[in-house]
Amino acid sequence: MKIMLDAGHGTNTIGKRTPDGKMKEFEFNEAVAQLVTNELSTFGITVMHSHDKKRDVPLNERTTTANNVKVDAFISIHANAFGTTWNNARGIETFTYTKPSEQSIILASLIQNALCSITGRTNRGVKKADFAVVRDTKMPAVLVECGFMTNKQEAILLQSKDYRMRCAKAISFAILCWLNQKR
Repeated sequence: MKIMLDAGHGTNTIGKRTPDGKMKEFEFNEAVAQLVTNELSTFGITVMHSHDKKRDVPLNERTTTANNVKVDAFISIHANAFGTTWNNARGIETFTYTKPSEQSIILASLIQNALCSITGRTNRGVKKADFAVVRDTKMPAVLVECGFMTNKQEAILLQSKDYRMRCAKAISFAILCWLNQKR
C-alpha cells in the first residue's frame, strides 16, 4: 500500500501563519506529516510526500505526482484560519471533493472521527470543497484541517508537540482502519 501525505502549502506561502507570527502553517503541517510517516512505516506502508521543505510545490505538481505513482490515498494536512486576526473559530474539519468517491467519504469520516476523539476539539464535520488536491487526484483524497491558527487556544495547541502527536496518531489510525476495510 502506498499513501501520499501532503503538508499543505509551503514554507514560504504568504499569510499562512498565526496572527502573532509565531508559527507558519507549514511548520505544523510538515511536523504532523512526518509523524504520520513514522507511524505508518512501522506497519510496512510506503509513505510518500508531495511537499518539499525547501520550496513551495505547486498544487498541480503535487496532484500529478500522486497520480503518476498511483498511490492508494492522498491526505493533505493543514491548520485552518478564519481571517488574519484572532477570533473564536475553532474545531476540526475534513474535506472531500464536491463529487467524492465512496472511498474518499469513508476515509474522510474515519479521519474526522479519530481526530475529534483523540484531541477533544469541536467536530465541524466532513465537508465538500473544490480544492485542487482533492479534485485533481485520481485516488481517494481528503484535506484535513486540524484546528484554527486564528484561535488563540488552538494556536497554542498547534504549536505543541503533544497535540501534533495526537493529530498524527489519529490520522495514522484512521488510515490503517481505512486500509483494513478495503481488504
